[in-house]
Amino acid sequence: MKIKVDPVIFAPQVAFLYRWWVRSMRFDISGYENIIEPHKQGKPVMLALWHNELFSLIGIGFLKKLPLVTMASDSKDGQIITEVLERIGYEVARGSSTRGGLKAMLGVARIMRKQGKIGAITMDGPKGPRHEVKPGILAIAQKTGASIIPMRAYPSNPVVFEKSWDRFELPKPFMPCRILLGEPFTVTGQKLDEEVLAAEARRLEAVMAGMNPD
Repeated sequence: MKIKVDPVIFAPQVAFLYRWWVRSMRFDISGYENIIEPHKQGKPVMLALWHNELFSLIGIGFLKKLPLVTMASDSKDGQIITEVLERIGYEVARGSSTRGGLKAMLGVARIMRKQGKIGAITMDGPKGPRHEVKPGILAIAQKTGASIIPMRAYPSNPVVFEKSWDRFELPKPFMPCRILLGEPFTVTGQKLDEEVLAAEARRLEAVMAGMNPD
């Protein structure tokens, strides 16, 4: 007789392990004022990150106690992720670019407007293509008037999962990690038709590609 164990029950342990892991890392953060100054002034802000750098970058929100809202899918895996993220201080709108995406995007935009929270979006998630901006973050930013803060992580000698679609990077405990936060990116006020979305996505991709550690 097989006994099925709901993996959601392990969320508290995973969250505990994650908090310990990121606290052990030695972060060097550049450009943090690009988030804080607009937020202090009551301006809407969104963080833009790549999926493969997610582990390190989620930790900054936790360590800095930023009031963040993000997205997770409506799947079972998304439920586990939601349980963990909520335990480290994030608010989560459910849905993704492949399932229930519109609902989640509207949820993020609503929470940003009503609660003044900072959005955090993995622009190429959940399934890629790798390092290609999907339209969700651009639509939310224009709808809320938010500035997009490009965000990159450069952990020292991470474990790279070469066979995953995004080449996910797992930083090692106790190792240095460089975090770069770029200048605010403002989405055009033009109607976001297919052509404009593509142009804005390429523009944001170029900014992300140009953010490299010294």
